[in-house]
Amino acid sequence: MTPSDVKATLSFSDGSPSMELPIYKGSVGPDVIDIRKLYGQTGKFTYDPGFLSTASCNSKITYIDGDKGELLYRGYPIEQLATNCDFLETCYLLLNGELPNATEKSEFVARVTNHTMVNEQMQFFLRGFRRDAHPMAVLTGLVGALSAFYHDSTDINNPEHRKVAAIRLIAKLPTLVAMAYKYSIGQPFVYPKNNLSYTENFMHMMFATPCEEYKVNDVLVRAMDRIFILHADHEQNASTSTVRLCGSSGTNPFAAIAAGVACLWGPAHGGANEAALNMLEDIQRNGGVEKIGDFIAQVKDKNSSVKLMGFGHRVYKNYDPRAKLMRETCHEVLTELGLQNDPMFKLAMALEKIALEDDYFVSRKLYPNVDFYSGIVQRAIGIPVQLFTAIFALARTVGWIAQLDEMIGDPEYKIGRPRQLFVGADKRDVKPIASR
Repeated sequence: MTPSDVKATLSFSDGSPSMELPIYKGSVGPDVIDIRKLYGQTGKFTYDPGFLSTASCNSKITYIDGDKGELLYRGYPIEQLATNCDFLETCYLLLNGELPNATEKSEFVARVTNHTMVNEQMQFFLRGFRRDAHPMAVLTGLVGALSAFYHDSTDINNPEHRKVAAIRLIAKLPTLVAMAYKYSIGQPFVYPKNNLSYTENFMHMMFATPCEEYKVNDVLVRAMDRIFILHADHEQNASTSTVRLCGSSGTNPFAAIAAGVACLWGPAHGGANEAALNMLEDIQRNGGVEKIGDFIAQVKDKNSSVKLMGFGHRVYKNYDPRAKLMRETCHEVLTELGLQNDPMFKLAMALEKIALEDDYFVSRKLYPNVDFYSGIVQRAIGIPVQLFTAIFALARTVGWIAQLDEMIGDPEYKIGRPRQLFVGADKRDVKPIASR
């Protein structure tokens, strides 16, 4: 970390001694005030619910400027990566800090490809779930169970173990997600094929059957690959912080990633695109495009509980840069599949038009976000709504691993232990039960 010439001084109105706090500079973005000695010198904690003003770590992986609508992976704008690279190149970048050359990419792809199969006993583990179980419930169990099958890569403090675990997780997540889907619809599992690309292989495992060969559609494959790239990492969000916190205890990489999967399941996080599609289906059931005005009126009504899902973002105060890319992909996919006139998609486009033009939404910066468009694309491809978050987890796995690896390699890392402002009862004595 680079120290700043500027220092911060913390003073107290009760006459307590003031304290000088060092400031460190980021390469881009806000500087940070170092408060590590605050409690030791003052006996006080900071209070920051949601950690909105707290940097929990220093990182070189992903940078977001919410005001500018900017997202960088290792310094590269997401727009350039999504246009010029494929998902495995992006994985290599997040893990290693630089984009691969031709030889490095070939070797990395070969390593991932050779790890796409899962232990055959995973099938029996999967069959313990109900057929109608939510895919994220299934995936949380499957990812956590990987540590029971791959004992040779569970030492989080061993750099080689972390590398092997990273490759295994990136390679096996598509297989596990596809298995969860096939199990839910009663179809036989489809094994991976080494002659297909990463994303082609995923779609083959999802949609092929023993009855006929799956025909790869390049437009749909590229759309899915772009979804993977856009969701690969997103700085210190809830699930990434969960992975870091879990990993800080020294638990194995599979358990830490399973914790990330569980956190991602929430509708305020990875479940946002599922919530957006559910919202569209509710509008469609209540009259579709003709009744969209009624829906918008409810959204604007302060006394209504109706929410507009898939619009706005906690971080981005400008247009989500991923949404711009996903919007292009959305229209490419709908055109390719001839779905421009599908009632659900006409409804989605009508809602998009209102949100981009209505001053109520524009003034509040409630632009369509990546979840809105990615949900539409996945539905068009044939992916059921319940599987959306599992696909998000598949894509985000590489970001979680990169963040976990960075944390373990940081000499300053410690087991996570947030503090609290206690507002409960003071010390008191237990009374005999007859006197309570």
